[in-house]
Amino acid sequence: MAYREKEIEKLYYSIGEVAEQFNVAPSLIRFWETEFDILQPKKNRKGNRQFTKEDIDQIHLIYHLVKEKGFTLNGAKEMLKQDSVAVKDKMELIDSLRKIRKFLTEVKEKLQ
Repeated sequence: MAYREKEIEKLYYSIGEVAEQFNVAPSLIRFWETEFDILQPKKNRKGNRQFTKEDIDQIHLIYHLVKEKGFTLNGAKEMLKQDSVAVKDKMELIDSLRKIRKFLTEVKEKLQ
């Protein structure tokens, strides 16, 4: 069995790192924080936001609804209030299908 080094995950991410993950401006993350109650990052003594993995998952939900699905902010809030679990499940399903599609495309390219 091959040795695999365990990836080190950070406990907290800065707003710049989170914005870079989603390819958006940090100001958009700050704006979403004021608009969505589910987004409550911790702040250190200086007032810098510290995002956990759970916070990033919430941002991913918001990003999916607003940027990918085209919901308005009010529409996204309503979807999250009604059934956030169903929204998360659908988002995860779409993400896994995209990964499978990417993998199959890579296999196809190697076979040609």
